Amino acid sequence: MASPEIEIRGYLPADREALLALAPRLVAGMAPWRDRVSWLRAVAGWVRSAADTAADGDHAVYVAVDGGTVVGFVEVARRTHFTGQVDAYVGELVTAAGHERRGIARALMLAAEEWAIGQGLDLLTLETGAANREARAFYAAIGYQDEDVRLTKELRKRTGTSG
Repeated sequence: MASPEIEIRGYLPADREALLALAPRLVAGMAPWRDRVSWLRAVAGWVRSAADTAADGDHAVYVAVDGGTVVGFVEVARRTHFTGQVDAYVGELVTAAGHERRGIARALMLAAEEWAIGQGLDLLTLETGAANREARAFYAAIGYQDEDVRLTKELRKRTGTSG
């Protein structure tokens, strides 16, 4: 359970910059063969899109606030699984550095789950980096199970030169 001083509420436009400032936390668990600059650009784009479309009815963004400061957020949306079943999907879950293990991520995930239930959805799915052991342990502790595994093979080592 989140600390009593933590408030979970819907996203407000005034939260936009705080969410963007948290985006770099999404590099945790990044595979070492991925380009960090490209990764950061991608996650910033995801967060920007989540913030800019938060008012759309097909998804929701919840923020965790401690003393007026945004210390975490989650974005949840409808997504069609390849089977055709529509699931809820957590695109991003972030807790600010120094605010880990206070129940914030758990409270944000509960808000996402409640949104999904309110949408009449039966499943909530998400993805995280295979190397992100802390996140994987957290998700397992709150009842999430492995479903799919993506495998990658690095075909050539980066040497700092192109070609």
